[in-house]
Amino acid sequence: MRRMSCGWSSAVLVAAVVAAVMAGQAAGELARVEHAPSKEDGSLTVLAVGDWGRKGQYNQTLVATQQLDADFIVSTGDNFYNDGLTGDNDTASFQASFTDIYTATSLQKPWYIVLGNHDYTGDALAQQSASIRAVDSRWTSVNKSFIVDAGIAEFFLVDTSPFVLKYWNESKYDWRQVAPRDTYLSNLLTDLGDALSQSNATWKIVVGHHTISSGCEHGNTSELVAMLLPVIKTNGADMYLNGHDHCLQRITSIDSPLQLVTSGGGSKAWAGKFKSTSDKLEFIYDGQGFLSMRLTEAEASFAFYDVAGAVLHSWELTKSTSTN
Repeated sequence: MRRMSCGWSSAVLVAAVVAAVMAGQAAGELARVEHAPSKEDGSLTVLAVGDWGRKGQYNQTLVATQQLDADFIVSTGDNFYNDGLTGDNDTASFQASFTDIYTATSLQKPWYIVLGNHDYTGDALAQQSASIRAVDSRWTSVNKSFIVDAGIAEFFLVDTSPFVLKYWNESKYDWRQVAPRDTYLSNLLTDLGDALSQSNATWKIVVGHHTISSGCEHGNTSELVAMLLPVIKTNGADMYLNGHDHCLQRITSIDSPLQLVTSGGGSKAWAGKFKSTSDKLEFIYDGQGFLSMRLTEAEASFAFYDVAGAVLHSWELTKSTSTN
C-alpha cells in the first residue's frame, strides 16, 4: 500500500503527506497515512468525536473544552451542519465550527476525518482541498476513505454515505467522484477487505459515519449490515466506530467479538429517542460527550466522557478476548 509519514511536527509535513496522496496511488489500494508513535512503549491514546459542526452551539463548545491527552483525534463525520461546506473557499464556516472551537492544548494534534451525510449535501470534495488544509494544518482528510497506520493500531476510515440508498434519490447530495454507486462500493469493499486481511496491527478499528447496529434514533443501517459488516467481521476487525446517531453507546455483536461503538455526541443530542437492536447493548447515553481510548500491545481501555469531563462508562479489551 502507498505509505505517507504523518508524525506531528509541522504543517509542512502534513501538507507534504496530503500532496503525496493527491498525486496518486496504486489502483486498488486505500491511501495510507503513517502516524508515528510518540511514546517509547508504543502505546496510543486517541479521542473520537462526531456530529459536532454547529459553530459552538448545542454544547459543542463545552465538549471541546475537555482536556484529555491524545496522540490524535478521529472525527466520525457530520463535521459541518447543516449542509457541509459550500466550497473550498468556505473558510469562514470551517473556522467557525472547527478552528475557533477546538482550541484546547490537548486538541492541537492531527484530526483524521470521515464525511457524514450532512457533509455530502454541501461540496463533498471541499474537506479534502488544499485551501481548507491551509487554514488549519491539523485537518487531515486525505481522501474519502483511507488508513491511519499508528503502529500497534490501524484505523480504516470508510466513506459510508454512498452505501445509503435513500440518499441517491435526493438531488442535494454531491456524488462527484462517487457515481456510479455500484462500482464505487464494490471497489471500496474490495480495497477495505484486502487492507484488513493484510494488516499486522494488534488492533484493527474501522471508522465510518453511519451506524451498523444502534439503539439510538437512527437505529441499524441496513445497507451496512448487508455489505460492510461481513467484510469487517471476516477480516478480524476489533471495533466499528461511528457517529450519525447523536448519542454515546457501546454494543457487542451477538455472533462475534466485534465491538460496535457510537461517538456522535459532539453537539446536538437526541434525548429519549431509542430503538431496539438485536445485538447486545452494553451502554447508552442520550447526551453529549466523546470517546477516549488507550491502546497497548496487550490491552485496550475505553471511556465515554460527558460535557463536564465525567466518566460515564468504561471498559477494557485484551487481545485474547478481542480477536476472532
